[in-house]
Amino acid sequence: MSTSTPLPPEALDDWLVALAAALELDPADIPVGTLLDVARDVAHNVARPAAPLSTFLVGLAAARNGGTVADIEAASARATELALNWPPDEPANQPGRQPGDAR
Repeated sequence: MSTSTPLPPEALDDWLVALAAALELDPADIPVGTLLDVARDVAHNVARPAAPLSTFLVGLAAARNGGTVADIEAASARATELALNWPPDEPANQPGRQPGDAR
């Protein structure tokens, strides 16, 4: 059953436990605050739709680098730094873009 009503903030822990179990993960290994901070910084400094994509990429990078909480935090720090400095000063920093390209 699908619903368009978002979870109330107090239901976040229940959702985390249920999803972690479904994905065979330990909820204790998920730095929720760090991931929410990444999502916030990306949403505010890049674009709202970039937030979930960014947290997915943080998780993917962390998994490829060992999958520890420290790996998640390191990937999160990189994502946050990039988001807080977005857009880059030099168009050359954007793969596939040329100076003068429209956003």
